[in-house]
Amino acid sequence: MKKAKNGARSGSSDDHGTEENRLIAERRGKLTALRGTRVAYPNDFRRDALAGELHASFGERSGEWLDANPTRVKVGGRLMLRRDMGRASFAKIGDRTGQIQLYLQQEALGEAYEAFKGWDIGDIIGAGGVLFRTKTGELSVRADQLTLLVKSLRPLPDKWHGLADTETRYRQRYVDLIMSEASRGVFRTRTRIVRYLRDFLDSLDFLEVETPMMQQIPGGATARPFRTHHNALGLDMYLRIAPELYLKRLIVGGFERVYEINRNFRNEGVSTQHNPEFTMLELYLAYADYRDLMDWIEKATRGLADTLYGTQQITYQGRSYDLARPFRRLTLEQAIIEHNPGIDPLSLRDLTYLRKRCEQLGLKFEPQDGAGKLQLALFEKSAESALLDPTFVYAYPAEVSPLSRPNDADPFIADRFEFFLAGREIANGFSELNDPEEQAARFRAQVARKEKGDEEAMFYDADYVRALEYGMPPAAGLGVGIDRLVMFFTDAPSIRDVILFPHLRPEAH
Repeated sequence: MKKAKNGARSGSSDDHGTEENRLIAERRGKLTALRGTRVAYPNDFRRDALAGELHASFGERSGEWLDANPTRVKVGGRLMLRRDMGRASFAKIGDRTGQIQLYLQQEALGEAYEAFKGWDIGDIIGAGGVLFRTKTGELSVRADQLTLLVKSLRPLPDKWHGLADTETRYRQRYVDLIMSEASRGVFRTRTRIVRYLRDFLDSLDFLEVETPMMQQIPGGATARPFRTHHNALGLDMYLRIAPELYLKRLIVGGFERVYEINRNFRNEGVSTQHNPEFTMLELYLAYADYRDLMDWIEKATRGLADTLYGTQQITYQGRSYDLARPFRRLTLEQAIIEHNPGIDPLSLRDLTYLRKRCEQLGLKFEPQDGAGKLQLALFEKSAESALLDPTFVYAYPAEVSPLSRPNDADPFIADRFEFFLAGREIANGFSELNDPEEQAARFRAQVARKEKGDEEAMFYDADYVRALEYGMPPAAGLGVGIDRLVMFFTDAPSIRDVILFPHLRPEAH
């Protein structure tokens, strides 16, 4: 078969499929032959060294030093590269820390060397030998022991191009991780981000907790839930859309600082910013308000940058972000005015005026939507994606903030903010509504919206109202989208790049 430039196969996708099937058949044949001579998938090899550790410990040692101080190691990993040269060969194997080169000689290995000639890229092998440095200066293992641990039945993608198809990268994340150090780096960074946030909160005397994933009443956000059924209890239940109401029950119970990092589920569309299953950090602290949370986010974001990269200058998708500068703060109405030239600032709460503006922008709304709901629609349409530098937008309409404390001076708005970075909402926080009678009235208003067809409106949670009746201290709460935060700090354009196994449509067969 002819090759295209850069080693890419020419011909149709059917040709590629036929070639792949042929290679799989060849590998299955090798496995069948192997089964007739030995245990096909042994588990008696134990390595005592990792590639990255060897490079860290011996990378600066000269060949003379290595020869004078023989160091014996056992390494294991996936065969990623081989150069056969008759009676000797070079191979590279990869483990979780990187790659190490093996030098294989027929004289030293005997039958094992002959067997190696039939092994394939992707096989997992173990080797034992002594460290040395080649003529080109590369740290290597001169192997005198060699064993096949796992026969790989499917060929890996071309080493130079990896998984070129984005959807295949998401569907077969395991192959993406094999081939791409950059992809592995994204998920290592994700773990570091979560660890930093945990350490940060633990240092402030927060208690990490776990609350129910399945709930009889989905609450804590305006979103469409996933529905399931518990057979033993005979109950319809919902995957949680947020842990908020349970965490605030804990504030009532006396745990004055709590947080949870876990999954939420919302039955909505998928996009570069949305996955129906996603990770949130939610925290609640007593005797604080929304302004304390804005300060917390600013400090934590800078701390993350320092911890990950040692700088406050972060580049995301080709644009530079200076996190050292004070994060901007403006009201939602100010944001609307700023991004809607010609809008009348004095008419932003006039329902007739707002309906006309929404119609001009092609925004749909319901007859029961008030001025606050229309304000939010205008903001999301015109301003949200333009908020690139770190920005807090506060003073959200109380109408769209059913769990937030109303502002004492202006009841049209709530003491609520959202944090935006790179044109995306990263966090949502507010001073908590702890008036049980007001909360009950808010729930009833949400139920009325639901009865009129709003599938994202909240349910009435009588037990949560009962909890508030025992008394919840003044408090503030915050939700942070971990996936979007990871996107920013790993320069990822899509949420699917930072979720190991994102949701996709069923694979066509």
